[in-house]
Amino acid sequence: MKNLHDILQKEKYKKIKFKITKTHHLLIKAKVNGVVGKFILDTGASNSCVGFESVGLFQLEAEDSKTKASGAGATGMQTQTASNNTLQLGLWKDMEFNLVIFDLSHVNEALIQHKSKAVHGIIGADVLMKGRAIVDYYNHCLYLLK
Repeated sequence: MKNLHDILQKEKYKKIKFKITKTHHLLIKAKVNGVVGKFILDTGASNSCVGFESVGLFQLEAEDSKTKASGAGATGMQTQTASNNTLQLGLWKDMEFNLVIFDLSHVNEALIQHKSKAVHGIIGADVLMKGRAIVDYYNHCLYLLK
């Protein structure tokens, strides 16, 4: 069988490395509006998001939202949205990226309790579907189609 990387490279996929944390989360670096942050790669999260505390860092223009968020043991959380941002993962780029903004403190508290570092946000299925993602757990790589 041919090397997966070689096959995907011919198909114009971009390779993005990730790390696996002590808590077995997939940790990936991403640039939002040109600013680097740490994100959990979460195939079960419907939308990509950042915490309220990162709005200024990533220069987001937050707008109130009527949608409530839930996940990781919390439900009914207030949200905001930020539209038309730039997201870059390795060489893969989305110039019209929308984010959900909500309280990630419960996620970061759990990470810190397990001696892992806090994250700025979560990369979810919206990005994975748009990039026709392939996750290579063995080699710790995410592939996104350009």
